[in-house]
Amino acid sequence: MKPRNWLMAALVAARTVRRPHHESADGRERIVARSEPDPGAEALVALLLVLTALAAALFVVAYGLDWSTQALGGALGGALALLAAALIVTAKRLMPDEEIPELYPDEEHPEEQEKVDQIVRESGSGLTRKRLLGTTAGIAGTALGAALLTPALSLGPFADTSRLNETPWRRGTRLVDRDGKPWSADDIDDGAFYTAFPEGADPDAIASPLVMIKLAAPDIHLPPERAGWAPEGILAYSKICTHAGCAIALYRNPLFQPVEPSHALVCPCHYSTFDAGAAGNVLFGPAGRPLPQLPLMIDGSRDLRAAGNLSGPVGPAWWGVRSRPTSS
Repeated sequence: MKPRNWLMAALVAARTVRRPHHESADGRERIVARSEPDPGAEALVALLLVLTALAAALFVVAYGLDWSTQALGGALGGALALLAAALIVTAKRLMPDEEIPELYPDEEHPEEQEKVDQIVRESGSGLTRKRLLGTTAGIAGTALGAALLTPALSLGPFADTSRLNETPWRRGTRLVDRDGKPWSADDIDDGAFYTAFPEGADPDAIASPLVMIKLAAPDIHLPPERAGWAPEGILAYSKICTHAGCAIALYRNPLFQPVEPSHALVCPCHYSTFDAGAAGNVLFGPAGRPLPQLPLMIDGSRDLRAAGNLSGPVGPAWWGVRSRPTSS
């Protein structure tokens, strides 16, 4: 064979030979050793990311349908656990291990910076399903972000806050117990503590639950405009503490003087104490305003009914800040 033919054969062979293992795509010598593809690990990571998205979506659905706290915690915890598993598999089986003993260079050294960029590019050279992994990662991230933002809906209305002051109490609304049985004025005894709800309304609404007590006339000190709010000495107040929204669950019925000077309603969470006979005024603790009082009336059947709406907004003190007059 002529030398010219040998040369042509060598050139063709050179073009058909694969790039050496130590060269990168642009012909440079590789910094990070080429890793072997692992399609099984890539499929596992994609599956874990899809399951992460499904668990996060389940949390959003559970939140919207008002499922139990355990269901919400299980869904969100499962999503985070699946995401952690996907990251662990990625780190252990898809990312090459490369130890760089020197510190990363500053930006004023472009040659060294190019090496860093090359390391980043070469670290993912073993991935064969980049589009699949990128798509599933995007879906998982979007679903998990939605799950983390969903509880913000419980912060209340964004623009129209007037709904926060709405209550189910209207003049004529009958007071009932948890089972829907009407409360009679004859059922209320001195020294006892009762819970009431508006008939036909959602008992779990924040403005629904009331506490009722009965006091002797000398122990009642309501302002003049509330003179008729406690027929036969029966008083009703919102059961929601005006400090942090906890439930009023204790009733102080004084037996000894002067250690316990007055009848009081007490929140056991932070010990806000309200004067039961004096319009629910704060006696002690961090509460910022009195308990809202409900005016009562007794109908012809001796059933207790609301004589109007509550005296103020229900809930923590900051809820009613705008209703307070400004002071100079």
